[in-house]
Amino acid sequence: MARKFREKKLVVASHNPGKVREISELLKPFGVEVYSSGELKLTEPEETGSTFLENAELKARSAARESGLVALADDSGLVVPALGGIPGIHSARYAERPDTGKRDFSWGMNKLHRELEEKQIEKRSAHFSCALSLAWPPCKEFPEGHVETFEGRVYGTLVWPVRGDQGFGYDPMFEADGYHQTFGEMDPGEKHDISHRADAFRKLIKACFEQ
Repeated sequence: MARKFREKKLVVASHNPGKVREISELLKPFGVEVYSSGELKLTEPEETGSTFLENAELKARSAARESGLVALADDSGLVVPALGGIPGIHSARYAERPDTGKRDFSWGMNKLHRELEEKQIEKRSAHFSCALSLAWPPCKEFPEGHVETFEGRVYGTLVWPVRGDQGFGYDPMFEADGYHQTFGEMDPGEKHDISHRADAFRKLIKACFEQ
């Protein structure tokens, strides 16, 4: 039986404004006061996990310990099986430009497209994966804290050229199965309904939130 979330405040353990905005939208119906790690100036822990689940738990536990609030962390990324699973857990790092050291997803999408072209990969199936971890800070009952983690996916195909300026990250080059728009073209509300994050979020809500 999963632990229920009954608090009024929650910190989203991310410094990514797009991700914080998306998670805050999903939490709106529950009347939760949402803060971000950036707002609270929390430390960004080194992501040393080898899976999305491990990294989500690591970030959630760190934010919960440091803030004293329940923390929700997301670790997500794009997985391209034909390229051995890259960029995977390194999706953000993959988009870092060597000349500036800053993340530039337009540059990252071009880089991914070049790799697919160079390897002459025609079957460009891919999926977005998202692990969501809800962590409670240490207390008398749970000296090490407590965490609940859920994973969601959405399957689709990579397209080129990229289309749309909605969303963030690799959204403009990803077309979900059964749709003719990329995540970059979709209305945010429609994307929220079918995304990997929404899939993980539904599982989290069902297990941990009072309906």
